[in-house]
Amino acid sequence: MKDGDVISRFKGATVHARLGDAFYDIVSPADFPKTILRHRNRRWAERMGLGGLTQEQWISHFARFQPLRGSFEAPLALRYHGHQFQGYNPDLGDGRGFLFAQAYDPNDGKLLDFGTKGSGTTPWSRGGDGRLTLKGGVREVLATTMLEALGVETSKSFSLIETGEALYRGDEPSPTRSSVLVRLSHSHIRIGTFQRLDYLGDHAGMARLVDHAIAHYYPNLGDLPVDDRVPGLLGAVAESVARVGAQWIGAGFVHGVINTDNTNITGESFDYGPWRFLPRYDPLFTAAYFDETGLYAFGRQPDALAWNMTRLAECLVPLSSVEKLEPQLNRFWPAFQRSLAQVVVKRLGVVSRGATADSQLLSAFFSFMEAERPAYEQVFFDWRGGMASEKRAGDSPEASSYGSESFAALRALLDDYETAPDANLDHPYFSRSRPRTMLIEEVEAIWVPIAQNDDWSLLEAALAEIEDMGRAYGIESFTIN
Repeated sequence: MKDGDVISRFKGATVHARLGDAFYDIVSPADFPKTILRHRNRRWAERMGLGGLTQEQWISHFARFQPLRGSFEAPLALRYHGHQFQGYNPDLGDGRGFLFAQAYDPNDGKLLDFGTKGSGTTPWSRGGDGRLTLKGGVREVLATTMLEALGVETSKSFSLIETGEALYRGDEPSPTRSSVLVRLSHSHIRIGTFQRLDYLGDHAGMARLVDHAIAHYYPNLGDLPVDDRVPGLLGAVAESVARVGAQWIGAGFVHGVINTDNTNITGESFDYGPWRFLPRYDPLFTAAYFDETGLYAFGRQPDALAWNMTRLAECLVPLSSVEKLEPQLNRFWPAFQRSLAQVVVKRLGVVSRGATADSQLLSAFFSFMEAERPAYEQVFFDWRGGMASEKRAGDSPEASSYGSESFAALRALLDDYETAPDANLDHPYFSRSRPRTMLIEEVEAIWVPIAQNDDWSLLEAALAEIEDMGRAYGIESFTIN
């Protein structure tokens, strides 16, 4: 494939550079001793017009970072601050990644970022080596593919290339192998991006960033009166962030590190470190061993996101007023409750009966989960399609919990719900006894043969199985050829 064949995707997609060099540093990628392609996201490569790249071309762009014609001539390491475990840190920024390219999604016209992880040192590396372990890259591929298949708005792991360096880490047996990851995400503008400008007192830069965010991510807000645009942006971001928080809960996912620099303005989930999926329902389940107080535990994730949104609101006060911003900030919790009901109804594969009935179903669902603590993903799998799956659920490993008093209340409500036309119960995936999961022991089992024998077959099989699950759940990005 010639680069010119894909220029239409990238031409003019240099919008972040237009913010000005106060928002980023132009950097150079690391020169890696080896480049071994380990994962290539063929679904998204085809969608972005890059499916025809040869392996040599792929490595040239996504390990050597030769520019994609029409996008940036050099990578941009983005500047931001952030609260980390609610402690403010003004010394952040892209320390082992950069914005490599931007392009327009041909399906919906939205702007997409090609961001990196492990691509070398930058002015923001703070003494780090700017590298990513191969295990960390594999874990991110698994997290993003699984979340995408479960309907979570997440970044996509676009490319993973092993880079032939020996790294030393305190949380992995060392020396360990290195890699460079490229991810697709709708934005890398974080709450921390606004916090940096507020910290510096750069109100002109803040106004420019607000205009940029509205123009490229929330263009409908451009129709508002000028005085309503800043509050409108806060409300729109609040609803987007609430929605992804609800999706995490519906997927049984624990992000692990919900700092303000890991919360972006499109609400898309990204940047996966110590993530976990719940084995069984447990609001206090944590992902990070260093989260000693459980600040970012499964059930506390919505509170963490709401706290982050308050930090964004504080940044915007100089451009608006508390009186105008507060009601927009308060859109978060109604949006979260509304989104969570929608997520649970969709995951159960039933037809919504309206906000009131769906809210009652949601309450009964989590009352049952709290009382019985069943295997989290198993419940959604067993009752896909509602009462149409009653016989199938009766053969489930969790069948005994479905005879409980708490489930009787949920069953009574489910009885009033019709199976959704897209429940897809005839798909072979639903003939299994157990769903595909990605618990920590499964992640480790996939990694062991890679580490010991350079055997990638378990990873490839897991990704194929997850993609099959995505098709069973009717996720658009898995079903379009």
